[in-house]
Amino acid sequence: MSEKQTANVQMTIPLISGLGAIADKYDAILCDVWGVLHNGQAGYPAVAAALAKFRAKGGTVLLLSNAPRPSTQLPKMLENLGITHGAYDDILTSGDATKTFITTHQLGTRCYSIGPGRDNNLFDDTGVKQVSAEEAEFIVVTGPFNDEEEGPEDYREPFKPLVARDLPMVCANPDIIVERGEKHIYCAGALARLYEEMGGRVTYFGKPYGPIYDVARAKLAGLRGRAVDDRRILAVGDGIATDIKGAAGAGIDALFITGGIAAAHVGDHAEAPDQARVIQYCEDAGLRPIGAAARLTW
Repeated sequence: MSEKQTANVQMTIPLISGLGAIADKYDAILCDVWGVLHNGQAGYPAVAAALAKFRAKGGTVLLLSNAPRPSTQLPKMLENLGITHGAYDDILTSGDATKTFITTHQLGTRCYSIGPGRDNNLFDDTGVKQVSAEEAEFIVVTGPFNDEEEGPEDYREPFKPLVARDLPMVCANPDIIVERGEKHIYCAGALARLYEEMGGRVTYFGKPYGPIYDVARAKLAGLRGRAVDDRRILAVGDGIATDIKGAAGAGIDALFITGGIAAAHVGDHAEAPDQARVIQYCEDAGLRPIGAAARLTW
């Protein structure tokens, strides 16, 4: 990349001092949850305070999460992590979109569910029964059964007969990896990607796929009483392949939070992103967020 090209990229990916520096440009924020509001074990108080201040100035905050469970399950979890409802107006999850889809019974009513037991409420009131792999008409993956220990390679052999039967898979969380404290754990997206690589068919719900943004726009319109111009919506997230790519595909601005899963790629530690490395990381992904910040603060 030439010096001129580098300069152009730097102009489009500044390090943002805080949300207050850009807040006046936006009426609404689509904010990622895991990696932005919390790390799976503890919330970031300054982030919640920044979002609350944006709301106090008249802005609307919709939490947009790839959580593979209905959004009704999240407020209690967030509160336990120190994130109160004052930080947001509403929540939309990939689990919501997944549940709506499987309730249509387009793929049948017998499902082989791959994921931890805590995600089983995804099937409540859907008319879909969880059955063995041999009995299933389709698969829903919300993550590994044991995400503390397992990764996609643990599923290669079990996937072979499912691919051979051409069982369609529904992925309720396109994320590949997230942080849990200091540890990185695999998500449903990692398993779904392997299933596709093996020849299986996968339907994804959540970021970066377009349908979730259509639902988000509709929710924002309901919250504000009118449609929000895409130019007045800011997406905030730490996932380059989900949050930032999804925003680009939806035609909305994105603020890249570098202190989440990308921290090791863009700085020597989570709170100190290196601008040149941020630029290169985004350039390698073919994406140009409007700015980057270690954490979302005011």
